[in-house]
Amino acid sequence: MVVNMTAGEPLPVKILVENLDFYYGPVQVLFGLTMQIPAQQVTALIGPSGCGKSTFLRTLNRMNDIIGGTRLEGSVLVDGHDIYCNGTDVVALRKKVGMVFQKSNPFPKSIFENVAYGPRIHGIRRRSALVEIVERSLARAGLWEEVRDRLDGSALDLSGGQQQRLCIARALAMDPEIVLMDEPASALDPRSTARIEDLIRELRRDYTIVIVTHNMQQAARVSDFTAFFYEGHLIEFGPTKQIFTMPHEKQTEDYITGRFG
Repeated sequence: MVVNMTAGEPLPVKILVENLDFYYGPVQVLFGLTMQIPAQQVTALIGPSGCGKSTFLRTLNRMNDIIGGTRLEGSVLVDGHDIYCNGTDVVALRKKVGMVFQKSNPFPKSIFENVAYGPRIHGIRRRSALVEIVERSLARAGLWEEVRDRLDGSALDLSGGQQQRLCIARALAMDPEIVLMDEPASALDPRSTARIEDLIRELRRDYTIVIVTHNMQQAARVSDFTAFFYEGHLIEFGPTKQIFTMPHEKQTEDYITGRFG
């Protein structure tokens, strides 16, 4: 399956969402969402606070499962496999679909152990293999040169921006194919935010990235595709340039131009 939404070559679909409804108890918060998320592109989810962006993001690796009383109807297919079908290995799913949260959450361990933790619990014990994974992941996260001489130091001693890049390295250490990011730069200073944005642009060469952002300028800078949500509905989805310059829906235009939200 391909996404025919650009002037260039059609793009393969990595995630296919069809007729997705989501409930917190009796309260429905997502309504009939259908979306084709292309592979090795950055897709940004934008919209007012409380519109369902983060809830939708968490449906893509079943993180909402840990919240009691939730319910999903419809389907989410990753590489053609419905991740909500019976028998899905959720641990394997979350290895394939990694996640970086809004607030950096390094473990109270060394920098090395933060990155090695996931591979180790998945059975990699050989020190040389772990060293290779840690170096590669930190390099991909743009952090290796800054921490290579203090890998045994506490991760909690890093700056906020470094901690967030460490959390990205920790996700990359699991060798995912998809990386979900929930407002990864919202708590960072402008310089650290720029580093994260540069990193996102670099990572798209190897990963499919879906990012929730409250910052429309950030969405315009880093994403290839943009989805606009409002009150649990997907109002419009398309190439970022089109969404920001020639949206099809008046509601999208009003939000982009700051008339509401």
